[in-house]
Amino acid sequence: MQWIYLIPALPFLGALILILFSRRIGKAGVSVIGCGSVGIAALITLMAGYQLTAQGLDQFTLPLWNWLSIGNFNIGITLHLDALSLAFTFVITFVGFLIHVYSTGYMSDDPDFARFFACMNLFVGAMLMLVLADNLLLLYFGWEGVGLCSYLLIGFWYKDPANGAAARKAFIVTRVGDTAMAIALFLLVQHTQTLQLSAILEKAPALWASGDPTVVLIAFLLIGGAVGKSAQLPLQTWLPDAMAGPTPVSALIHAATMVTAGVYLIARTNVLFTLSPAAQATVGIIGAVTLLLAGCSALVQTDIKRVLAYSTISQIGYMFLALGVGAWSAAIFHFITHAFFKALLFMGAGAIIVALHHEQDMFKMGGLRKSLPGVFWVFLIGSASLAAIPFITAGFYSKDQIVWLAWTSPLGSPWYWIAAVTGAFITAMYTFRMVFLVFYGDVKTKVHHHPGNNMMVPLYILAVLSTIAGFIELPHTLGHVTLLSDFLAPVLPAVESHGSVAMEWASQGAAAALSFLGIYIIWKFLHVPFADGLKQFWKDGWGFDTAYDWLFVRPFVQLSRINRKDVVDRIYTGIAYITKGFHRMMSATQSGLLRWYVMGIVMGAVVILSVIIWREFV
Repeated sequence: MQWIYLIPALPFLGALILILFSRRIGKAGVSVIGCGSVGIAALITLMAGYQLTAQGLDQFTLPLWNWLSIGNFNIGITLHLDALSLAFTFVITFVGFLIHVYSTGYMSDDPDFARFFACMNLFVGAMLMLVLADNLLLLYFGWEGVGLCSYLLIGFWYKDPANGAAARKAFIVTRVGDTAMAIALFLLVQHTQTLQLSAILEKAPALWASGDPTVVLIAFLLIGGAVGKSAQLPLQTWLPDAMAGPTPVSALIHAATMVTAGVYLIARTNVLFTLSPAAQATVGIIGAVTLLLAGCSALVQTDIKRVLAYSTISQIGYMFLALGVGAWSAAIFHFITHAFFKALLFMGAGAIIVALHHEQDMFKMGGLRKSLPGVFWVFLIGSASLAAIPFITAGFYSKDQIVWLAWTSPLGSPWYWIAAVTGAFITAMYTFRMVFLVFYGDVKTKVHHHPGNNMMVPLYILAVLSTIAGFIELPHTLGHVTLLSDFLAPVLPAVESHGSVAMEWASQGAAAALSFLGIYIIWKFLHVPFADGLKQFWKDGWGFDTAYDWLFVRPFVQLSRINRKDVVDRIYTGIAYITKGFHRMMSATQSGLLRWYVMGIVMGAVVILSVIIWREFV
């Protein structure tokens, strides 16, 4: 496994080649390098996973070179592969490869085809560096890398000012969380003298008792970083606007990369959260509230991509809820299935948008199940998995595990369970509202273009995975298969359920009944009669943007205007004024008259000779 460095190196290399030589290799070469670099990284990941399990290893560490050495503080460029990083690496490379292949069709007519793939490769490489990092500083390098790439890709069509504004919003809002995370790293260095993950997790129980104020503060600061990247309350406002980027970017951000970084961070530092019950409970509360609020917002959107954006916020909320109740492997299970069905839905939405000449308003669609039958079936499979249709979808098994453990884990609560099943009801409603609006009813916009095989084949693969991936982990009532949790056991603590089999059947029945009830209500009442004010409030994301505008943006802009001519500005203005004065003096000597130049040379010669003579006689 000495070659695992190729997993992040190949996408980085692909990005470098595309930046430097894209004009020479042409569009076909760009496609091969852009897709091939990620595809080969996916194959290497599979090989590394096979070797790790075949050799019975819990982990493998590969030091590459020393990065920083200051006294006893040493940080290396070191890669660490274990069950958790392998699960994330597989999803990033495999789903990322399918998105790249899909993009060759979706972006085929874009004049900046090469720049798009260069940014996509850079994005995948940064995310791989994040999850394979042996230490928190290298993880932070990847963390900031995905933030930069999200800015580049969300604002990819930069000629539209709205796209640039969305990119800046994503960059600035996530920087708020990143700042909190950076402070947490400083505190960890201060108290543990290291940023190596294994050393921190080993030292933490000896350094801090449960509930120690220091570890609680560190955990809360890490939550700040996690909610920023994963678009959870209160830093969720950037994600719906991120739909300004091309649809493959939305699929990559929402399914395989950026928004799952916060889930990875909390799972990776689980020891710190176990030592901080208040912080871990906060994670659960954030997840429960977020999944409900985002679900309500998804229920009233008109743009198909914004429905899926709010859906992502809601589903990440389920993962945070699982982390908050100590169901670590359940969160990773839902991350895996969510990556499959959400990538499928975003790419399916992209196929619809391209077919309708870039129309995104669901109320201008309709009747597409006949004109786009292939897209209809794969989109229906992804929607069924998102809505957790029982027994036949991957989303049912991963979400059911979270719902069950939200109630019966040692840190669980009936309130968490109520939030989770209510979220399942809302999810079914907004998901099939989208299906019925797009594929049923009267045709409002005719299909102008049918997606090719390079767009459809990735959808078929993801449709299969969105169906079968759930069978790697089955509940007690349906066979009790624990392949994933057993695989993650060396890295993540197990969680014990204190509920009975009868209670589990009741929980599953309630969740399934609510999902079907949500579908039935939407089928009977496609336009749910919400009050106009409430509908607009939900559509605007519960007014968070307006609140932040009044609380932070406007006061900051006003203070900037008041402080426009402060002392610091006067210093630089003075320097500029002096420079301009010297410029005017010197430019006055450039008159263009030869006699003045000759006189200047003569006078200079006289001065020089005078100085020489004076030095000789003094």
